[in-house]
Parts: sequence; structure tokens; C-alpha cells
Amino acid sequence: MNEQNYAAQKVKLSTWKTILGCTGNHMKFFALILGSGMALGLMQLFASFLNMYLIDHFLQTRNLKGFPPIAVLVVLVQLSYAFLAYGFCYGAGRLEGHLSADLRLYAFEKLQTMSFSYFDKMSVGYLLSRLTSDISRTVETISWNCIDVGFGLMSILASLIGMFAVNPKLALIIIAIVPPLALVSVFFQKRILKHHRETRRLNSMMTSGFNEGITGAVTTKTLVREELNLQEFTDTTGKLQAANFRAASVSALYLPIASLIISFATAGVLYAGGSDVRAGVLTIGTLNFFMNIGNMLFQPIRNFAAVFADLQSCQAAAERVADVLTAQPDIQDAPEVIQKYGTLLDPRRQNWEPIAGAVDFDHVTFRYAQETVLEDFSLHVNPGETIALVGETGSGKSTIVNLLCRFYEPQQGRILIDGKDVRQRSQLWLQSSLGYVLQAPHLFSGTIRDNIRYGQLDASESEIRHAAAMVGADAFIQKLDQGYDTEVGEGGSLLSTGQKQLISFARAILADPRIFVLDEATSSIDTESEMQIQSAIETLLSSRTSFVVAHRLSTIRNADRILVIHKGKILEQGTHTQLMAQRGRYYQLYLGTNLQENIEESIQAI
Repeated sequence: MNEQNYAAQKVKLSTWKTILGCTGNHMKFFALILGSGMALGLMQLFASFLNMYLIDHFLQTRNLKGFPPIAVLVVLVQLSYAFLAYGFCYGAGRLEGHLSADLRLYAFEKLQTMSFSYFDKMSVGYLLSRLTSDISRTVETISWNCIDVGFGLMSILASLIGMFAVNPKLALIIIAIVPPLALVSVFFQKRILKHHRETRRLNSMMTSGFNEGITGAVTTKTLVREELNLQEFTDTTGKLQAANFRAASVSALYLPIASLIISFATAGVLYAGGSDVRAGVLTIGTLNFFMNIGNMLFQPIRNFAAVFADLQSCQAAAERVADVLTAQPDIQDAPEVIQKYGTLLDPRRQNWEPIAGAVDFDHVTFRYAQETVLEDFSLHVNPGETIALVGETGSGKSTIVNLLCRFYEPQQGRILIDGKDVRQRSQLWLQSSLGYVLQAPHLFSGTIRDNIRYGQLDASESEIRHAAAMVGADAFIQKLDQGYDTEVGEGGSLLSTGQKQLISFARAILADPRIFVLDEATSSIDTESEMQIQSAIETLLSSRTSFVVAHRLSTIRNADRILVIHKGKILEQGTHTQLMAQRGRYYQLYLGTNLQENIEESIQAI
């Protein structure tokens, strides 16, 4: 959903249906809340009749004969009231805890199944806001407003029955407030919702600002952006503050207006009832009954006014949560594929065919938005062949490997593994056989050992150390005080870029993939470290199909085939020796990058 247009969206009942659809396992708490609330409403009606009886039969007559049993009954009513109040508060608290956990779990599970394109469109700040504050706000409203709804509905119903049974004239005076109160509610509905949607949108922008300020701290320092970042954040918080003031003002105006309308009904009852008492056609106990029973009607209406304002406030948060819960991945397995191979979260591994590693791009066309990156691209790769991809930034190198990994789907053409369209097999089948090492690898919070075995949790200690040794990571790990038990920090922040790269490489090796993808995988490693892992790469890739997106062309000299990609097409291809002999585009790129590498090495040596 476009965040700029978010505040203009109409209320959707499907939003609450989606949210409540996650409460199926906790209907007993809903029943407890609503049941207790309804019982309280009936208890209040009974208490009003009891008070009327006490006034008319004991206070006015000044005769206490028969009073003790009534007094005991009053005590029992109050104890029952307290017990029922505990019941719905307990139910609301339990429902809030369960529903919050369920929604966050469901939302997190949903994110695991989403395609890469979803995360391209959604910033981290917006997602964090939806998974934290928006869920908390929604759950709190659902859980605790159930109390007011259950209690209020029964109180209104019971009070109406009681009033018409005792005195229809006074009952009509009281219910005369309903039409104007409804008109006021409708008037404020859209205004309250619009303002609260705006506050949620700006709150997400603020959360995003915090996230970018933290994750981009180094870039901020190097570009001296502190003042500009503060100015932008101040502007966002100022807009949020103003939006909160507007929302609070409208909500605050609604409640007193509703109370004022209700007070007119109270005044009418006092006037008409007082006149009847003076005329002797109405007892004091009956007038007191109407004041009590009227409060049973007015108080729920006041509460409904507050609940209504709260629901309007929460509507925006609920819609944002529902956006995540109902999101669908751009890439989905066909029903017949799911039936055979299972889903991402429930795979049927016994049906997975082994992968030999033959890869074919069959007249593939792919576009990002309106920009064509690959057009009618075809390529055949033999099992075990190492393919190096070189070319300028934006030429389509990373797009080729992203399509191979099925992070995106081509608009035209097919991608085949071992002669079969990848869409005829599950995503998990393919991605379980892929090893992908990125230029900027991500490490998860935990130890070095945890991160190396992330793709193979049952790996033994010897397997972990062997994988690390193959890429030259074991040497620096052993020098650390905690060795393999060293904490890497959030995102690997406690390690250097080169160390993170080596660990990610060891992680990929341990997973033992059939197809290997190295996307600028050695660009962040110094020359010495690169030499350490080069032989390991060649040994590892000798029996696996591999795609290497090269930054340093010196690292791909032994590739079986080098493809020079230009504007989404293969400009040149061949071995290093063949391409150098042609003195074409690859020759120029190699001389340029080799010169740059020599300069970098000279600088490092100084």
C-alpha cells in the first residue's frame, strides 16, 4: 500500500476479519470475556431492582422487618459482581498475551515465505513498526474492548427491558438521545480515523529514521550528514507531534459532546420523574431505579463512545498488520508442485530429485519496473562447469544469478535445472541445493560456530573446523580469545568485513551445495586472504556447477568459461587465454582492473 495515500483509505471490515481469524484457538477467552460482561449487565439490573425494593419497603416505611435476608442478598450480589469482574479481566489479559504471540508468530512466518521483491518495496522501519507497535496496539484494543462490548450490550438490553417494564414514559425520554448520538458518531468517524492513520504513517517514518540512523552510522560520519539527518528527523517528529495533537483534539471533542447529549436525557428524567413523585404517581424508589438503570444505559454509551474513538485510532494499526498477514509472495509454487514437493515450511524432502547441475537460460527476459535488464538471454551450462560473469555495474550479472536462485521470476522465457523448468519443482528444492556467498555477507547474532553451521545444524565440530580451514578462516578464529565461541555481534559487527566474508564462505562450503554462486565474494578480502581461499575455491568448485560474479578478474583466470555481459547480453565468452588473445572488451577490463589491484597492493604495502 502507498504510504502517502494510506490516510485516505476507507474502513475495511475485512481488516478485522483477518485479525480475528488468528484468534480461533482462543475463543474460550473471548467467551469468558463476553460471558462475564453479560452476566455483569444482568447483575446490575438485578441490583437496581434490589435498590428500588430497599427504598420503597424499608427506607420509606422505616420498617426493617425482613431486612437481614435482603442485606445478605446485597452482599452476595456484590461478591458475584467482584468475581465476574475478575473473570473478564483475567480473560482479557490472557487473550492479549496469546493473541500478541500468535500475530507476531504468524507475521514472522509470513515474512519467511515472501519473495525478494517484497523486501525491495518495504523498508525495515515500516516492517518493524508493523510487527511491534502496530500489533501491540491492535491486540490491546481487541482484548480490552471486548469487556466494554460484552458488558455494554447486555447492560443496554437489560436496562431497556427494565425501564419499559417499570415506566414506559421515562424509558422513552432516555432512549430519545440515541438518534442525535448516532449522528454525532457518524460525523466524527471519518475525521478520527483519518488523523490516526496519519499518525501511524508518520510513526513508521520515525521508526525507519531510527533504523537508518543506527545501521548507517558509519556512512553518516564519513559523509558528515549528522546535521542534515537531525534536520530530517526533527521535521518528521514535528509532523508526528502535530498529527498526534490533531488526532487527540478530535477524539477529545467527541467524548464531551456525547456526554452532553446524554446529560439532556438525565435532566429530562429528573424533571419528569420528580414531577410524578410530587404528584404521588411515582415512588422515590422507582425514580432512583430509573437513575440507576439510566446509568446502566448511559455508561455503556459513554464507553461505546470511547471504544468507538479507540477503534478508529486502532483501525490504522490493524490495517497495517493485516497488510503483512495477507501479503502474498510474487513467486509461488503451483498447487501440483506443492502437492509433490511440499511447501517452504513443510517440505516433502523424500520426493526431491538429486541435482546434477546442468543450467539453461532459455530466451529469458527480465525487467525491474520499466527497465529491461535481460532480453532474450540464453545460456547453457554443463554440470560441474565454472562460469564467470564480468561486466560493468548494471550490466545484468547479479540479475542472472538472482534469477537462477529464483529470487525473481523472468517475465518471458524459462530457466531449467537438469533440463526441467524450475517452476515445476519447489523453491526450497532449488535453494537447498544452492550455495550463495554475497559481497556483503550477513551474520546472525551468536557465535562463529553457530554461523558456520547455520545451513547444516547437525554438523560436527570437525566438519565445522574443516570448512573454516578450507577458506583460511581457522587461522584467525584460533587467535581469538573465545575461538569458535566468539560472539559475532548483531550482523557480525564485532568482526572485520574480511572475517565476515571468510565465515560466510565456510558456511556455504559446509552446506555442500550442488550449485555455487559467488557474487563479488572476494571483493572485501585482502590479497593475502584471497590467495588462501583461492585453492580451496578451485577444489570445491571442481565437481559443482558454479557462477562467479567477478570484481577482481585475477580470481577467475581458471574459470571454465568467462562471459562478458553488456546491457543484458553476452558480448564475449571463452577462457581467460582465449579472451585475452581476442584483445576485446575483456582484455580492456582485465588490464584496467589489474592495474587497479596493483595500486591497491602498493598502498597496502606502504
